[in-house]
Amino acid sequence: MSGLRFARLTTNDEFDACVRLQAETWKYSAGEMFPGRAFLLAERLGGHVLGAFDGAAGDEELVAFNVAYPGYRDGMSYLHSQMLAVMPAYRNSGVGRALKLQQREIALEQGIDLIEWTYDPLEIKNAFFNIERLGAVSRRYVRDFYGPSSSPLQGGLPTDRLYAEWWVRSERVTQVLAGLPEVGRDDRTVAVALPGEIYRWKQEGDGRAAETQARVREELEAAFAGGLVATGYVRLKDGGGAYRLTEARRDFYE
Repeated sequence: MSGLRFARLTTNDEFDACVRLQAETWKYSAGEMFPGRAFLLAERLGGHVLGAFDGAAGDEELVAFNVAYPGYRDGMSYLHSQMLAVMPAYRNSGVGRALKLQQREIALEQGIDLIEWTYDPLEIKNAFFNIERLGAVSRRYVRDFYGPSSSPLQGGLPTDRLYAEWWVRSERVTQVLAGLPEVGRDDRTVAVALPGEIYRWKQEGDGRAAETQARVREELEAAFAGGLVATGYVRLKDGGGAYRLTEARRDFYE
């Protein structure tokens, strides 16, 4: 990640670069693509677009971006982080986390306590990143959030999504970002497992992907209905993973 330049994006050329990177990442059809104006509106209406660039001055390339929109619910303002895209060659380099930390700084400066986003419950790497690397928690599951998707990453499955809640001032987030052990870390009560083959099953249209989604949906919805919160994610030696859920605690949100 050394040598990258991070900046807040403000120009139409920069927003057009975001559109191109979006297309490369998710391979959406034209009808699903966020146009350049959607990025411009995020910046103009109280959100932001953050970017990471590589290359010499005058010949830089956008290699990652993160866009967020302002939100308001239940008497509280928050940020909805809609997209985080990273070029394949730069994944697992820390650039995504760096952009999220910059997003957190913006929220803190604005007096905002919560950043939310959604993610596919079947995406093991994303779940680990959101929960273990950032300290987000999940307690809401939405079936077929976006409706049918043209992205091959979805594998033709319903666009089920988990909400990630990132309470940026909370004791939990502060501890996770500092690399400190979380208090009550071992008080897990429920595990929801994902097989490492899920990526291949989705790509190949294997019926086991739909079966796995249905099982994970049922188990997570039942856990959330029982008042549990996803606050841990374990990556297994076979490439799979498991959500760990526990009773909610104040330090998750304060």
